[in-house]
Amino acid sequence: MHHLGSTRSSAKANYLLQTPDTFVRCPQPGADGVEFIIHASPQLGARFTQMTAEFSAGGSMSGGLRQRFIYVLDGKLELKAGGKKYSLAPGKFAYLPGGTEHTLSARGMARAAIVEKPYEPEAGADPPQIVAGDEDAVKPVALMGDDALRVRALMPDGLAYDFAVNTMTYDPGASLSMVEIHVMEHGLLMLEGGGIYRLGDDWHAVHAGDFIWMSAYCPQWFGALGKRPAKYLIYKDWRRHPLGEGRE
Repeated sequence: MHHLGSTRSSAKANYLLQTPDTFVRCPQPGADGVEFIIHASPQLGARFTQMTAEFSAGGSMSGGLRQRFIYVLDGKLELKAGGKKYSLAPGKFAYLPGGTEHTLSARGMARAAIVEKPYEPEAGADPPQIVAGDEDAVKPVALMGDDALRVRALMPDGLAYDFAVNTMTYDPGASLSMVEIHVMEHGLLMLEGGGIYRLGDDWHAVHAGDFIWMSAYCPQWFGALGKRPAKYLIYKDWRRHPLGEGRE
């Protein structure tokens, strides 16, 4: 129900807060029985694409042109890639280098966060490899020594990979220790809990289900509120020179 056009969503030149009441679903080529919420794309000013894929029972999608990261939110998905099958339950993830033909299918209803980015080769780097893992098996690391703020890195950290995807979990009352302003851009999906996000010169209440895009150099800060931890999935471009130096 709409209340005279009221929404928490906000779109500015350097950020987007997109709340579930403003999500619009659409089909995409190479998918059957799947609807997509496209959160960030070049049309927004992003240099990557992030979307939520909603699978109906029997839904499937294929890919192979662009590198792709998949994180399962709900339900179960089967991934076929590189001659292998992977069973992906909530919290499990996979990375597929560009050129890896693959299919992703669901027997029942399921949802997954998907990130795609044109690959930036780096001279002397080994080619990226298929990665499949489980978030629960990744050791959390305290951010800047703060045990109340824990980071799990879901992508390998090496020159072969030009972006990173992490989950960040905040105990109630925990916050970033500084307002960050940096060259990386972000795509962020709130998974649990909520809090206050500073975006540019604005402060927003955010909750599980919200999506945020932050451009390079957008001032950003988050503090968790409530009685349960806050957690989000966050993308950033990584390990590449801003001028593209070193590319093959």
